[in-house]
Amino acid sequence: MTDAAADPHFRTTRWSVVVAAGGAEAAAAREALATLCATYWYPLYAYARRRGADRERAADLVQGFFAALIEKDWAGDADRGRGLFRAFLITAFRRHCAKEHRHDVAEKRGGGRAVLSIDFDEGESRLAAEPSPDADPDGAFERRWAVTLLARAFERTRREFEGAQRAELFEALVPCVGGPGTTRPYADIAASFGMTENAVRVAVHRLRGRYRENIRAEIRDTVADDASVDEEIRHLMEAVAT
Repeated sequence: MTDAAADPHFRTTRWSVVVAAGGAEAAAAREALATLCATYWYPLYAYARRRGADRERAADLVQGFFAALIEKDWAGDADRGRGLFRAFLITAFRRHCAKEHRHDVAEKRGGGRAVLSIDFDEGESRLAAEPSPDADPDGAFERRWAVTLLARAFERTRREFEGAQRAELFEALVPCVGGPGTTRPYADIAASFGMTENAVRVAVHRLRGRYRENIRAEIRDTVADDASVDEEIRHLMEAVAT
């Protein structure tokens, strides 16, 4: 068995807990898996909707899939060699959709009981805000996954600044690193916060660095080891660019 402390490529993440534990540590694995599913439900829901499922059917498919995944330990069959939660999730969901029929959805998801609290109304709002239906649901799944992960990293960075009582500075710096808002000259920002222009420049550099680190942190929870992080970053950046 590999010693996690001695192996720089192994680090306990939510997905590695799920894959490694299987049925042996079922409670920890289920908790980790439920957290991941609650985070990345929207790409699956949108995938089902873009494949032609109506709102109710897509919600049933997602909840039914999560019920089987979490309660029946489907993730125990995950391909250890692949190591990516994203790849496992969409492959398993495709298989689930192929086997499902409308008349027995409720029975297969445990008598209609939802295993996760999911706001499907929010999902519909997000779908409606997208520019147009995707011709390629599979490619759209990859893009939505990437956007979800990047948004989580962004909010994680925001919370760090808020925790340090620097929320207003964060909002001023975000446009300087490609975020939403109107970019202001460094001199203007410096005057507003009693800083020098060089200090603002350093703050922008540090913000960009923290955001990158938080992207890596979010990705680590969805891969089995650190060796996969850089490859996953490249994949997600390609997905966003297409």
